[in-house]
Amino acid sequence: MPNSLTAELRAATERWIANDPDPASRDELTSILARAVDQAPGAADEVADRMAGPLEFGTAGLRGPVRAGPNGMNVAVVTRTTAGVAAWLTAHGHAGRVVVIGRDARHGSEAFATASAEVLSAAGFAVKVLPGPLPTPLLAYSVLHYRAAAGIQITASHNPPADNGYKLYDATGGQIVPPSDGEIEQAIRAAPAAADVPRAGGVEVVDPSEAYLAEVASLPRGTARELRIAATALHGVGAETLRAALAGAGFTDVHLVAAQAEPDADFPTVSFPNPEEPGAADLLLALASEVDADLAVALDPDADRCALGVPAPEGTWRMLRGDETGVLLGSHLLSTTDDPDPLVATTIVSAALLGELAKETGARYAETLTGFKWLVRAGEGLLFAYEEALGLCVNPGFVRDKDGIAAAVAAADLAATLKAHGRGPSDVLDDIARRHGVYLTDQVSLRVTDLAVRGRLMSALRAGPPATLGGVPVTLEDLLPGADVLRLHGEGVRVVIRPSGTEPKLKTYLQVVAPVTGDLSDARRHATTVLGAVRQDVTALLR
Repeated sequence: MPNSLTAELRAATERWIANDPDPASRDELTSILARAVDQAPGAADEVADRMAGPLEFGTAGLRGPVRAGPNGMNVAVVTRTTAGVAAWLTAHGHAGRVVVIGRDARHGSEAFATASAEVLSAAGFAVKVLPGPLPTPLLAYSVLHYRAAAGIQITASHNPPADNGYKLYDATGGQIVPPSDGEIEQAIRAAPAAADVPRAGGVEVVDPSEAYLAEVASLPRGTARELRIAATALHGVGAETLRAALAGAGFTDVHLVAAQAEPDADFPTVSFPNPEEPGAADLLLALASEVDADLAVALDPDADRCALGVPAPEGTWRMLRGDETGVLLGSHLLSTTDDPDPLVATTIVSAALLGELAKETGARYAETLTGFKWLVRAGEGLLFAYEEALGLCVNPGFVRDKDGIAAAVAAADLAATLKAHGRGPSDVLDDIARRHGVYLTDQVSLRVTDLAVRGRLMSALRAGPPATLGGVPVTLEDLLPGADVLRLHGEGVRVVIRPSGTEPKLKTYLQVVAPVTGDLSDARRHATTVLGAVRQDVTALLR
C-alpha cells in the first residue's frame, strides 16, 4: 500500500527546504513535495525516502545518491556534516589546525568540497584545498605531508554514477575508526540547520603532487624498466597522475584507453565503474592485446584501487582477482625489503595465502576487520597491506590508505624485473601454488532493498548453520560482539559472511585450498570443482 503524505512528514520536509542553502536542492525537493501534496503516484513514497536520513558514517564515511533531502548527498548534508566534524576536532584539541580537502570529478563534488572548505574556514581552521579533481591517495598523502588534523575527500570511489560521498581522515593519515564515527554523528545531530552554519572564504589552494610523485618514484627496487603498459582510469581522476607516476619511476611506454582517460561523471562506457565488475575492463584488455602490452592496469574512479591484467595462454588476457594481485605484490615486497622485521597484513575476508608467504620469509602477519582504516593500524613496521576488493597499500610510510597509483608502480617494477628474466606474473603465481597449494577465492553477494533482511539472514545462520559446504563438514565461528561476521571452516574450505558497510548487500567470501601433490592443473581443476559446489551451497543459503 503506497504511503500517504502525513502532516508530520510534510512539516519536516518544509522545514528542511527552508533551511537548505542550495537553491537547486530546495527547488528539487519542493517539486517532489508539491507532487506528493497533489497525490501524484509514488510521490509521497519518494518524499518519505528523501526524509528517511540522515546518512550515517559507514566503513568509509558518508556515501549515498546525489539528491535533495537528509537521506542524500547535497550541500545541506555536507554543510551540517562538516559543522559536526569541526565541532569534533575542536573538542579533541585541534582548533585552528590545518584541514586538507580534496575531491574527485563526480556530480556535486566541487560544490561539496567548497561547502566543506568554507564551513571549516568559518570555524577557524587553516583550510588547504587541492587544486582540482585528484586521486584520493593524494588527499591521504596530504594529511601527513601538511601535518593536518584531518583530511576530507569528496568521492564515492567506485559506486554508481548517481552517488557521491564524504571520506574523513584523522591526524594519523588513516580513515576514522570507532569511537570517532559515533562521536561525529552526535556532533552532526547537534549542528545547526544548514542555513545557519557559518561559511567563509580565505582557504589556501595547495598541490602536493610533486612531493607525492617523488615519493612514489622511489618505490621500485629493481633496475629493469623495459615494460609496455596498457592502462585505464575508468573515466575517473587517475589518468594523468598514473602516467606521471610511472614516468617518474622510469616506465614511459604507457598506453591509456583514450575513451576512458578523461574524467566523466556519467561513466559512459561502463555499466558500473568498478574494475572488479564483469566487462568493466574489456576496453583495457582489448588495448593490451592491440599494443602487445606486458601488463594491464585498471584504476577505479578515485584511483585508490588497482586491478591488474596479465597475458594468458594463446594470446588472450585476463584480469587477476584481488587476492592474486595481493599475493603477487606481497611476495615481491617481502623478497626485496631490507626491513629485518616487516609486517604484512590483510583482512579476515581475504585469502589466507599471504600468511603462508610471511611464514616462509620470517615476516610478521596480521589479519584485521575489513577496511583500510583497520589495515593501516595492523601494527608497527607495516610493509604491505591489501584487501581482496583491489585495495593495495605498498607505501604505508607516506600514504596510510590504499593507493592504486603506487600499487601500479610496484606492479610495473615486478613485471619489468620478471620480463628481464623471461618470466611473467602468472609464472610467480604458479610457483607460489606449487609451494603452498592452490588458493581459489570467490564472492557471492545478496543485494537487498530492505536492510532488515540482512539481519534476519545473519540471525538464521547463527541459529542454524549449515553442517557442510561443498560436501565438506564445516564449523561455525561467530565474531560477535567484536564484529557482525560469521566464519565457516572446514578442511580446505572457508566462508566468511558479513553485511557490507558501504552497500545494501550481504556479502560472502569463499576460499578453497587444494594441495599440489602432482600436476598443478589437476589441483586447479579439483579446487575449481569444490569452489563451484561451495558457491552453489552458499547461494542457496542466501535465498
